[in-house]
Amino acid sequence: MLPREEGKGGKTRRAGAGPGARFPQHDGKEHEQAMVTTIRETTRSMHGSSVSRWAVALAAGIAVIAPAAAKDRAPQNLLPTQASPAPSATPSTSRTPTIPPAPVVESTPPTVEPSAQPTTPAPAASPSAPAVAVPTPPPAPVPVVEPVMHWGLADAKALLAVVQKIDREGLIAVDYQPDALAQALAGGEGPTLDDVASHSFAWLAEDLRDGRTPMDARVQWFAVDPDPDQMPTEGLMTKAIETHDIAGVLAGLAPRYPDYAALKAALAATPKADTKARDTIRINMDRWRWLPRELGQIYLITNVPEYQLRLTVNDRIVRTYRTVVGKPGKTATPQLAEKVEGVVFNPTWTVPQSIVVGEGLGARLAASPAAALREGYKVTKMADGTIIVVQQPGPKNSLGQLKIDMPNPHAIYLHDTPAKALFDAPVRAFSHGCIRTDRALELGMTMAMLGADLTQEQAVQNAVSGKYTRVTMTKTFPVYITYVTMGQDITGKLTKFTDIYGRDAPVIASFAAPRQLKTTQRTSKEAIIKLDNPL
Repeated sequence: MLPREEGKGGKTRRAGAGPGARFPQHDGKEHEQAMVTTIRETTRSMHGSSVSRWAVALAAGIAVIAPAAAKDRAPQNLLPTQASPAPSATPSTSRTPTIPPAPVVESTPPTVEPSAQPTTPAPAASPSAPAVAVPTPPPAPVPVVEPVMHWGLADAKALLAVVQKIDREGLIAVDYQPDALAQALAGGEGPTLDDVASHSFAWLAEDLRDGRTPMDARVQWFAVDPDPDQMPTEGLMTKAIETHDIAGVLAGLAPRYPDYAALKAALAATPKADTKARDTIRINMDRWRWLPRELGQIYLITNVPEYQLRLTVNDRIVRTYRTVVGKPGKTATPQLAEKVEGVVFNPTWTVPQSIVVGEGLGARLAASPAAALREGYKVTKMADGTIIVVQQPGPKNSLGQLKIDMPNPHAIYLHDTPAKALFDAPVRAFSHGCIRTDRALELGMTMAMLGADLTQEQAVQNAVSGKYTRVTMTKTFPVYITYVTMGQDITGKLTKFTDIYGRDAPVIASFAAPRQLKTTQRTSKEAIIKLDNPL
């Protein structure tokens, strides 16, 4: 049964029974549980209803309950605490979001009534896909300089104990020079112990925080991990020595995402003689270190070889969506960490020149305006003779009814698709890089309600209008495009996923080789591939 709430006259009704439904109010963890229950039961109750009706009901349930559930857990501080500054007249900032401005909505003419949000025209046609700023290449990477601090005997012994058991975390003890540390301990306190212990701690902290895998073994890895900036090695070492809690500070670097703990338990249960199975577990534990330790309170995360997208609150799955990802080879989907900055209802699609020219679409449609109109295209001939073809919003649009805007140099995004049948295929690597998302309209409504404070009515109006409407987020949410070949599936079962892009081999090879010293390089050096047709 759905949660019931009291209505007028003491009558009760099911929560989540339609677009105008109210959702039960709870606090803390009760919010999280209520959200999961309400969404799942609303799905069942809406079976057979129109897409817009059940989609908005689900989206409203998430949007109402998710923010309160997310407040239940605050990030743990791993750095030394500092004295609080004296109170001042200036209000301090906090992690609690302030009341956001009204949602910014861009739509095609005709404009909406004066009481609605301001509008602007849909994007004009251009010879290529929407421009995305390509960042200036970073300076050449240089080796990371490790801090050297004074170590007492008790702290150094505690460090040695951690190193000797670090295989439990899927790492390799010899990387952190246990023999040299034991020899330095035998010589007592002094410069030698300080140097050896400092380097052992720094290397171990770096690998637990950032991953052992060197960047050249992370194929198409473009997700920048903020942990080295937010938890610098010097601060971690200072806290470990000042608190005399070496093991605790290092243990606190473990990723919070539940898959890490599940993989660690699996590693403990796998015989050491089964090196192949242990390698698979270890490299996937390491992959979670490549991402931020705290992924956020509300975020989207997709695992490419699993063909699934998760909407997650406090690392707990709230909703899942099947996906279609890039084909192996040049069109493989890269690994990214971006932010949802907008939701586009009824998007247009600028047809790439590889189709306009290469397949003759432009010349055919330019010669027959009636055919262009009938097939849903707008054709523009530029002064230099270039033909621009823009597919207009509609049921046949290649982006479907919705696009999740997450600006990045690769022009990769989440979007709907008219080719729904492909979601039923067991292997779904069909796209040119972008991630086609099942039930994208539901997801887009949720993001718009959460990130732009759109009402249910506004979300429905945008969806059914048939007109291009871009809703700009006033609160952004992280999107992680990951690549994990062993982890928990959407039912919570630890599962192996097919390595569709062959990305395990270089990581396994790096674990078989001596540990490389860290540098300032933060992403793959591979060229950014921005395809002409990323769908």
